[in-house]
Amino acid sequence: MGFLAFAESVQILPDFALVVHVLIILTMIWILNRTFFRPINRVISARDTGKGGHMSEAEKMLKSAEDKEQQYQEDLLSARNEGYELIEERRAEAVSARVEKVAAAKAEVAAQRSADLEELEKITDDARQQISEEASKIADEISSNLTKAA
Repeated sequence: MGFLAFAESVQILPDFALVVHVLIILTMIWILNRTFFRPINRVISARDTGKGGHMSEAEKMLKSAEDKEQQYQEDLLSARNEGYELIEERRAEAVSARVEKVAAAKAEVAAQRSADLEELEKITDDARQQISEEASKIADEISSNLTKAA
């Protein structure tokens, strides 16, 4: 019940008092701007220019430092990229040199193998010829021994 009585006493539509309060607040803001905030802002501005713009000079130095740091980072990145490219170039040269050395070694081994095979063939032919001659001599001796014995 108490709640219903409270609800009936609350006004839903604003009355003239609200409009008066809004007008008083707007008037107060206008008066404070004219008498307080503008003069304070002028004093702060005059102080800043009276210092010779040291704040702006500090800001310029800070901006310059930031620019230099950014340039340093860009130069560092560029130097790293150049270093990586140089390393990759040297690695590619080393790989190609290794491939050339391997190809030369393969060619040398193939030539040596071919020469060794030719020499082995020659030794084999010589050995066959000696065996053939020895076999003929032994056959002649056997046949002469058989003819003497008979």
